[in-house]
Amino acid sequence: MIKLKNSNQLAKMKDSCKLTVEALYEGASIIAPGIALVEIDTRIRRYMEKHGATPSFLNYGGFPKSSCISVNDTVIHGIPGKQILKDGDIVSIDVGAYLNGFHGDCARTIPCGKISAEAERLIEVTRQSFFDGIATVRSGSRVGDISAAVQKTAEAAGFSVVREFVGHGVGEALHEDPSVPNYGTAGKGPRLYSGMTIAVEPMINAGRKEVYQLDDGWTVKTMDGSLSAHYENTIAVTEDGAVILTEL
Repeated sequence: MIKLKNSNQLAKMKDSCKLTVEALYEGASIIAPGIALVEIDTRIRRYMEKHGATPSFLNYGGFPKSSCISVNDTVIHGIPGKQILKDGDIVSIDVGAYLNGFHGDCARTIPCGKISAEAERLIEVTRQSFFDGIATVRSGSRVGDISAAVQKTAEAAGFSVVREFVGHGVGEALHEDPSVPNYGTAGKGPRLYSGMTIAVEPMINAGRKEVYQLDDGWTVKTMDGSLSAHYENTIAVTEDGAVILTEL
């Protein structure tokens, strides 16, 4: 069931979303060659707790850390541990914060040192596919309008769209209806209404679209070892368009 938020609920979501993106960039601020992923995760968790929030991901379905940190060919759900970053890595950080009864959710792919031209283009196209997707949003449009726009931008650049994992509604629960795929047909799917809050999150691969999951039950990698990038924001649907809630 799709849940619409009233003005009071949206105000609370703005607070949780603001803290979410702040925590993400607090972690991203220490990305550099020689840094262990667990150091980034610890920084994110401490920032949330300092500001009265709970990490949405910690123990969610058994996930053991406060953020998902995915490097290079890891698409999503990377478990931050002792892995050390190297110059040229690309680092996707996915963060959720729970505050005052509501979740925020956002992700960014950040360069570590000097990255390749291909990696730079992948990150930029993934970001642009998000903005092209939400440009279609207004009360009365459909989820498929977002999906088709994201897919068009990614594939026009020669990249591929992950099928197995999608965006979603977000609010009092971390994952709510509707699902928001990054591929599809305009004019199809659930209708969007003012008061909906959804996480739109393109996951784009430089190579093939196929992915696989490691035995840890979480980490998802590209099948061909190609780079992957992730860009996500929680947005609110209004009569006039999308409002990004997880934005500094």
